[in-house]
Amino acid sequence: MKCRRAAAAAAAALIGFGFTPAHAAADPAYKVLVFSETAGFRHDSIPTGIQTIRDLGAANNFTVTATEDSSAFTASNLAQFKSVIFLNTTGDVLDPAQQTALASYVDGGGGYVGVHAAADTEYDWPYYGQLVGAYFSSHPAIQQVTVKTENRAHAATAGIGPAWSRTDELYNYRSNPRSQVRVLQTLDESTYSGGTMGADHPITWCHTQGTGRSFYTGLGHTIASYAEPQFRQLLLGGIRWAAGTTKADCRPETGYTTLYNGSTSGWSQAGPGGFTNADATLKSTGGLGMLWYSAKQFGSYALKLDWKADGDDNSGVVVGFPQTGDPNTALNTGHEVQIDASDTPDKTTGAIYGFKAADPAARDAALNPPGEWNTYELLVEGERLQVFLNGVKINDFTNTDPARSLTSGHIGIQNHGTGDDVSFRNIRIKELGTPPGTAAPLRGVASGRCLDVSGASQANNAATQLWDCHGGTNQQWTMTGAGELRVYGTKCLDGYNHGTGAGTAAVIWDCSGQASQQWRRNANGTLTSVQSGLCLDANGAGTANGTKIVLWSCNGGANQQWS
Repeated sequence: MKCRRAAAAAAAALIGFGFTPAHAAADPAYKVLVFSETAGFRHDSIPTGIQTIRDLGAANNFTVTATEDSSAFTASNLAQFKSVIFLNTTGDVLDPAQQTALASYVDGGGGYVGVHAAADTEYDWPYYGQLVGAYFSSHPAIQQVTVKTENRAHAATAGIGPAWSRTDELYNYRSNPRSQVRVLQTLDESTYSGGTMGADHPITWCHTQGTGRSFYTGLGHTIASYAEPQFRQLLLGGIRWAAGTTKADCRPETGYTTLYNGSTSGWSQAGPGGFTNADATLKSTGGLGMLWYSAKQFGSYALKLDWKADGDDNSGVVVGFPQTGDPNTALNTGHEVQIDASDTPDKTTGAIYGFKAADPAARDAALNPPGEWNTYELLVEGERLQVFLNGVKINDFTNTDPARSLTSGHIGIQNHGTGDDVSFRNIRIKELGTPPGTAAPLRGVASGRCLDVSGASQANNAATQLWDCHGGTNQQWTMTGAGELRVYGTKCLDGYNHGTGAGTAAVIWDCSGQASQQWRRNANGTLTSVQSGLCLDANGAGTANGTKIVLWSCNGGANQQWS
C-alpha cells in the first residue's frame, strides 16, 4: 500500500467493427500470415475470415499476408511473421519439409492460431495434433449454443461474459485437451443437440509450444460469425497473444476450487470502503479496507486470481493472517503481494510488500499494462511464498519473521483508497494438502499408483517405480524445506549417478544436499529436478505396477503429475 498518486491517463479509441479493444495502448507493428489451403471440405466463410483479419490488423497495428500456397512454409519466410493463422484449413496441406519449418518456427518462439477446421488438418503428423490441441471428430447441424467462458483474463475472452449465446457448427473432438492446455471456453451440451464430450467440452484454448504459443478456437464456421463483435474480439485476442503482444497464463489448470466467481458467499469486508460486484467482477472502492475469505484458513496451497488496474492504482493480495476484522492487523501479521505500478522496488507489483522486491526484468516482461487483465498465482508451501505473474515466476520469498507465518491463515484482497481502481475476477485455490516436512505418499495422476522404492530396498541406487498404494514406509515421502524428497528419513530421491540426461533412472541415495537431490514442486503437479531441469516421469507414460520412474523433458503430461 502507499499514498496514491495521480493515475496516468489512457484512452482507448472505438474502432470500426463494433467494440472497444481491451488494450489501451497500441501494440508494436508486426506481421501475421493467414493460411487457408484446403485438401478436404472448403468453408465458404474463408474469404470473409481473411477480410475480417485484415480489418482487425488495420485497427490494431498488424499487417496480413494471406496465402493458400504451402510453399510459404520455409524458415526464412516464416521468420518475418509473429504468428501464423490456420483459417479453416482441412486435410493434408504441408509436405515434410514444410512441416519441419512450421515446427521449428513455433518451437523457436513463433505463434500459431487455429480457427475451426484447423483441427481437421494434418491428421498424420503427431506434432500438429499436439500443436492444435485436439483433432476434429464430428459435428451436429448448425445450431444455437451457450458457450461458457471459464477464463476471462485472456485477451481473447476478457470482454466476453460467463455465458455467451451464439450460433455455429459445434465440433466434437477425438480427445479432451484439458490436461495439456489452458481451456478458455467450453460448450454447454445441455443447450444443444449432438454434443458427445459430456460436461467438459472445451472449444477454445491456449498453450505454450516449445518457446512459442498456440491458440485455438473451434468457433468460426459460419460467415455470420465474422460480423459478431465478440467473435472478432476472440480472434483479435488470440492473434495478439500468439504474437506475444499480450501476456496470459496458458498453463494447464485443474483441481482448483472457486472462492469467487460472482458470489461473495464466505467473504467478509474489513475496514472502510468495499468492492462493487457486477459481471462476476469485484472492483475496489474507498478504503483502506480488505475483502477477506473468512470461511476458512489455508495452509499449503496455490491461489490464483485475475486482476486489472485502470492506471497507476494500488491494491494487493494479503495472505497468511489470522482471523481479524481489522485490515491493518492483517497487514501486520500476514504478507501482502503488491499491485502498484510505481513505488520503491519492495512496494511495486509482484513485491512482498516491505520485504522483497520482484525480479524487475521478469515482472516487466510478463506484465500487461493498465487496462488489461493479469493473473497472479501465489504458491504457498510452508513459509515459502512464490509469486507467478501470467505464468512466469517473478518472486520467491521465505518468511523468517517470527511475528508472521504463512503455514496457516486467511486470504484477502485490498481496497486501498478512493481512486485506486483495481478489479478482480475468478479467485480460485488448490489446496496442496501436504506441507513440507510431512511424510505422505506421492500418487501418480495418470496411474493412481504411488511412487515406490522397488522391493522396499534401503540400499543406495535402489530404483523407484509405480506400485499400488499400500502405505508402506517405502512409499512415504517427505519434502523438506530444502526441496529434498526423503524416504526412510535418510535417503533422498536422486538421479542415477547424479545424471542429468533424459531417461536417467530416479533412484534413492544417502541425503547429501546436492542439487541432484533437490526438487521443485510446480503448480501443475510436476516435480522438476533443480540440477537437470527435467521432470519426474513414469517411463513411457506407463501406468502399470513396476513402471520405472525416470527423469524426462518436462511436458506437463499426466504421467509427470503427482499428487
